[in-house]
Amino acid sequence: MWIFRLKGDFQSLDPWIPELFARGARGLEEREGEVLAYFGERVPLPFPGRWEEQPDEDWLTAWKRELTPVEAGRLVVRAPWHPPAEGREEVVIEPGMAFGTGHHETTRLALEALSEAVRPGMRVLDLGTGSGVLAIAAAKLGAQTVAVDIDPVAVAAARENAERNRVAIEVRKGSLEAAPGPFDLIVANLYAELHTQLATSYRERLAPGGTALLTGILVAKAGAVEAAARAAGLAKTREAQEGEWSLLAFTKG
Repeated sequence: MWIFRLKGDFQSLDPWIPELFARGARGLEEREGEVLAYFGERVPLPFPGRWEEQPDEDWLTAWKRELTPVEAGRLVVRAPWHPPAEGREEVVIEPGMAFGTGHHETTRLALEALSEAVRPGMRVLDLGTGSGVLAIAAAKLGAQTVAVDIDPVAVAAARENAERNRVAIEVRKGSLEAAPGPFDLIVANLYAELHTQLATSYRERLAPGGTALLTGILVAKAGAVEAAARAAGLAKTREAQEGEWSLLAFTKG
């Protein structure tokens, strides 16, 4: 078994993830400041990083043992081999191609915010859905959910995970143009610069009184996102932080 170590996190390395799986990656694991890609053999990769060889038998067992369920308010995100959780809505994600299992700080922030904000019957948009974990969580809480992503690998993963979780989610390839709205709630785990560009589009797609939950934002860049949202006519109603990451909530007046 071979491990390829890349500096960064799932958020910063997202453009490379489909290529890693296309070249034979069997799974990804995020650690402090790096992402580990597991391969059965060493292959050429067009990314900066370093290879390490590891005994074949113990990596998958150790990885599964260390991967714990993520609890966030009314929700829990777990892998298929974890036992069912009592008293929470479950989202079951198969790690690997489902590159979004709830363990990154930004995903946990979004799950916590969804747990508080979503009510049955709401119309919710998950922009940049990835594995579909946030869209599935919203559907589990009773929302009518639309999920969009520009990456066809993510679209396929989100559809597969929605089927695994037995929820009806409309998954579309594209960005905001594929989801005209209006929505009662938009959740977007992207990055600060993109949020600032999309601030007006968020407002246009929100129903009156609707909420935008924006994360993937470094704490140092939260002020720029808030300024762009305010200029677009959105009012900040909440801010949460975990580590170096922020979630900002805005409401359309």
